[in-house]
Amino acid sequence: MPETFQGASQAQFCGLGGSGYVHFDRLEQIVLGESPTELRLQDVPQDVRERISAPRTPLCGLTLDRPRIMGILNVTPDSFSDGGDLATVNQAVARARLMAQDADILDIGGESTRPGAVEVDVQEEVTRTAPVIRAIRDAGITTPISIDTRKAAVAAAALAAGADMVNDVTALRFDPDMAAVVADAAVPVCLMHSVETPVTMQDDPKYDDVVLDVFDHLAERIECAVSAGISHDLIITDPGIGFGKTLQHNVTLLRHLAIYHDLGLPILLGASRKRFIGTISETDVAADRMAGSVAVALHGAAQGVQILRVHDTKETRQALSLQKALSGVDIDGA
Repeated sequence: MPETFQGASQAQFCGLGGSGYVHFDRLEQIVLGESPTELRLQDVPQDVRERISAPRTPLCGLTLDRPRIMGILNVTPDSFSDGGDLATVNQAVARARLMAQDADILDIGGESTRPGAVEVDVQEEVTRTAPVIRAIRDAGITTPISIDTRKAAVAAAALAAGADMVNDVTALRFDPDMAAVVADAAVPVCLMHSVETPVTMQDDPKYDDVVLDVFDHLAERIECAVSAGISHDLIITDPGIGFGKTLQHNVTLLRHLAIYHDLGLPILLGASRKRFIGTISETDVAADRMAGSVAVALHGAAQGVQILRVHDTKETRQALSLQKALSGVDIDGA
C-alpha cells in the first residue's frame, strides 16, 4: 500500500522500488480467485521486502530514486497524437533540444503502434530514426536516447547512431534477433506487455485477471531476456497501458501499478494522451488530453513508477515540482 512519506519515522517504512519519495508499511498478497490479504511489514519475508524496496540500477547514468521523464519524440507520419509534426531532421533536432530542457530521456520512434497501425518496412524505419539520432548527437545534445522499436535492425542502427537503450513494445517477441542485439550491446531494454499486433490488439481483448496476467507475462519475458544473455539489471518493465486492453483493463492496471514492483525492476508508465484518457474526460482530440495525461503521470509517481513516458514534458515536470512542494519530499532533484 504505497503512500507518500510525510514526516513519520522513516524506519517504519520501506521505500517502494528504491524510491526516496514513496514508502510503504503494509503489503497486499494477491492470489488469483482469492480475496487479497493484508500483511504487516514485519510479517513479509525479508527477500520479498528487499525485492520490492531495493534501489534500482541507474538507467543510462540516471538514478531511479525519483521519477524520470521520458519525452516522446515520434518521427512518424501517422502516430495517434503527433504524427507528421516532425517532417524533417532539423525539426526533430529542434524538438529534441526543447524537450531536453525537461526530459531525462528522449524516446524516438519511427513506427506507429497505435491501434490499427500497419507494419513499417525495416529500411523505412531505419531511415526515419537513425539520421535523427545521429543529428541530435552531432548537435551536442547529450540527453540519453531510447529507440522505440520492435525490430532488431532498427535497434542496431539506432544504437550505432548514438542511442542508449531499446524500448520494445513486444518485449522481444516480434523479432527473434532483437534479444541478441540488446545482449551484444549490453544496453538497457524496456519489456512491455502487449498482445497480438497493433492491427488486431484491440479486437475484444480478454484476461482472467488483467493485473495478474500482465504480471505473469512480464515475469516470463524477463526470464526469456535473461536466458538470451541480457543482464537482469538492464531490464525495465512496462504494463502496456492501451495495448490490447479495454478502458476498464487500463484503469484496473493503473489502480494496481504497485504490484509490478514485485518484479524487482524499474517500472515505465506510458499512458500519455491515450484513448482511455479521452474517453473518461470526453476529449476526442489526442493533443487536448494533456491535463488528463499529467493526472495519470502524478498517479504513477505516487505509485513509485520510476519512468514516466510523456508527450508533455514541461507540464509533467512542473506538476512533479508541485507534488514535491506539497508533499515535502524531494522528487525532482530541484
